[in-house]
Amino acid sequence: MNNRILVSVVDDDESVRESLPDLLRELGFAAQAFESGEDFLASEYVQQTKCLILDIAMPGMSGFDVQRELKNRKQWIPIVFITAHKVEITGASVPEEGAAPCLLKPFSDTALLQAMRAALVTN
Repeated sequence: MNNRILVSVVDDDESVRESLPDLLRELGFAAQAFESGEDFLASEYVQQTKCLILDIAMPGMSGFDVQRELKNRKQWIPIVFITAHKVEITGASVPEEGAAPCLLKPFSDTALLQAMRAALVTN
């Protein structure tokens, strides 16, 4: 994967899985995309991931389920939650669990970079 920071994207939306890794690569990151939390957790990339962009509402494991499983495994990966739904998330509870504030789709490149920086700094 060379020396670039690996950012993994977990989203059941195919368009996000195709476009977001391309954007991340343009911004200088290495990127991997996964259709589900289960796929990500079963992959060899969990250990290498330095930041996780994680959809909240997915079939099977939700983003919060993935976060909980990572915590149970004692794998501390900074998380940026994303969602297409207006989900109420308290400002205190998400960062406490190791995640930056949630981004509502569609979000700007700038908002994503700011959230990633915040996640990486707090972890």
